[in-house]
Formats: sequence, C-alpha cells, structure tokens
Amino acid sequence: MVEPVALATLAIDVALGWPAWLYARVGHPVGAIARVLGGLEKRWNRPDLPRRLLGVATIAIVVALTALVALLAGRGVRALGFGWVGVALLAWPGLAQRSLYDHVRPVATALGRGDLPAARGAVAMIVGRDTATLDGAGVARAAIESLAESFCDGIAAPLFWLLVGGLPGLWAYKAINTADSLIGHREERWRAFGWAAARLDDVANWVPARIGAVLICVAGGGGWRVMWRDARNHTSPNAGWTEAAMAGVLELRLAGPIAYDGVVADKPWIGNGRAAATAQDVRRALAVYGRACGLLWVLAGIAAWAS
Repeated sequence: MVEPVALATLAIDVALGWPAWLYARVGHPVGAIARVLGGLEKRWNRPDLPRRLLGVATIAIVVALTALVALLAGRGVRALGFGWVGVALLAWPGLAQRSLYDHVRPVATALGRGDLPAARGAVAMIVGRDTATLDGAGVARAAIESLAESFCDGIAAPLFWLLVGGLPGLWAYKAINTADSLIGHREERWRAFGWAAARLDDVANWVPARIGAVLICVAGGGGWRVMWRDARNHTSPNAGWTEAAMAGVLELRLAGPIAYDGVVADKPWIGNGRAAATAQDVRRALAVYGRACGLLWVLAGIAAWAS
C-alpha cells in the first residue's frame, strides 16, 4: 500500500494549523528544540572556550537527538497500530502552511482598512526588522518578503526533507532551521558559535529554495527573469530565490534598505517594479502562495504514487 504521509500531513496542517489552544497547553515541538539549544549555548558559548568547535558539537547533538526522537516516535506509533496516519500526525507540527497564511492575512486586512498601527503590529509578529516607523508600503513589502522566504523554510523545505528522509528527515531539518534562527547570526556573540548552524541551514535549504522559487513562478505565471537575475541580491544563498520569484510575479521591488535595532542595512533591491506595495499586493502574494502550496500537494501526490 502506498503511504501518503506527506499528503496527509499537508491536509492536517491546512485544516488545523497549530491551534492556539493546543499551543497554550503543550507548546510546540520547536520550543523543546530551542530549549536544548539554549541550554547548550549558555554552557558552551563562552570566550574562554573553543566556540566554533563547540558550536559544531551543539548542532550535531541537537540534530542527532531530534532525529533519534522522531525515529523512535515514528516506530512507536506504528507499533501501536496507527500506521502512516500516526506518522502524519507526528509530522504535522513541522509544516506551517496555515500558520503562515493566518499571520500574513491580518497585515493585508489592516492595510486595507487604513489602520497603519494595526498593520505594523501584525507584521512585527513575522519579521525581525524595525516596524515602528514603516509606512504602508514598507509594511506591505515586509509581509510579502516574509511570506516568500517562509514558503521555503516553513513549507517547501520541511516537506522536501519529509519526502527524502521520512519523519527523522523532517525533524532534523526543523532542528537545523531552529538553530540557525537562534544562533546562526553574524554578531560577535554568535559568529563563531553559530557558524556551523548557519552553514548547515544553507545546505539544507539549497534545493528546497530553488524548488520553491520555481513553484512561485509557475503559480504566478511569470517572474522567471527577475528570479534568475536577482536571486543573489540577498545575503542568504537561498532566501533570495523565493523573494526574487515573488517580486517578479508581483512586479514589485522588495528588500532594499532595512533597519534592524535602529541601524539601517543598505541591502540591494530585489526586482525592478513598484516599491509602493499595497494591501492588494499582499492579497495577490497570498493567492500566489496558496497556488504554490497546491503545487506542493501535487508533488507530494506524485511522490506517493511513485513510491
């Protein structure tokens, strides 16, 4: 029997997301990964220790432990008779289709009714840049950029690793991505200790980012030229692909100068369209995102049929 684990996981995620009541009661598995990372970082990320070596050890321990727990959990649910349905339930928290949509949509809603403070508050939930002084166009661009980038690391990449490595593959990827988010920074405190996490995240996202960019272009019916030309206008070797694809599809300019903690980073623009993004552009981006997710369903179905 063909086991449609990936399709079932996508369906559960779309239907339920990760409900607030569930998060309030049990948290989220990524939170457990973050706590292990935090404990190791607190113990080992010190100037008197070999930070880079211990950073490598940290990422190795966290990824191996996460993959092992996922492997044992998968075997456990099968032994209890839940089969592939149980595996899909264990994979469910690793995807974020519904969650990402539910976080970006309020930005479009607030901008559409002209409530800039509410739009800033909504976009601050999903981006790391300074949002207090953003105008409406800046808020819209931030939401679209986050949507495009997160399509890779929140959906395409975990699904890819679920298809490639099963449940351990998905959760190993989530451990890598969580480590990059927490310690894979360039500031002095993190540069050496988080080096391995950042580099491993680059490797883990390399193929999924390019698949995700292609799917966005297919879903949007264009954007190819901008994707190929501007994908490298980003400090990340991967994030620029989906952002450039979305910029091309929507005929917008994304990225550009961005402020973090009061310091403006003079980033290059991605795309050569309008910079004055609107609520309607956020809605269009959500529509493209939805179709791109649908294409992932098709790929998951093909993988199930071919297995």
